[in-house]
Amino acid sequence: VQVVESGGGLVQVGVSLTLSCVASGSIASIDHFGWYRRAQGSQRELVAVISSTDTTNYIDSVKGRFTISKDNAKNTVYLEMNSLKPEDTAVYFCNYVPAGKKSWGQGTQVTVSS
Repeated sequence: VQVVESGGGLVQVGVSLTLSCVASGSIASIDHFGWYRRAQGSQRELVAVISSTDTTNYIDSVKGRFTISKDNAKNTVYLEMNSLKPEDTAVYFCNYVPAGKKSWGQGTQVTVSS
């Protein structure tokens, strides 16, 4: 499955963005799929995960602000991001969890300005 991420942008603190990840194939049977991010000078980190049964998990820093969801019919995974903070600035990617040797998309840049 190849992915294309979109929806990023330059926004101010406190606003919302919704990212989209369109997959080239079916995502319905993928056990776990997630959104990752990589801030400048940092390692890529897993931010949110959704299972095939729609169970979700988040890192502590985004709990209550970010929501991951998916539309199997559209082979699309979303990341709704609310109350954005400068520390959310990063390139956001979607991929299998764990990603292993799966290929990565280009990602989408999110920049939160104070």
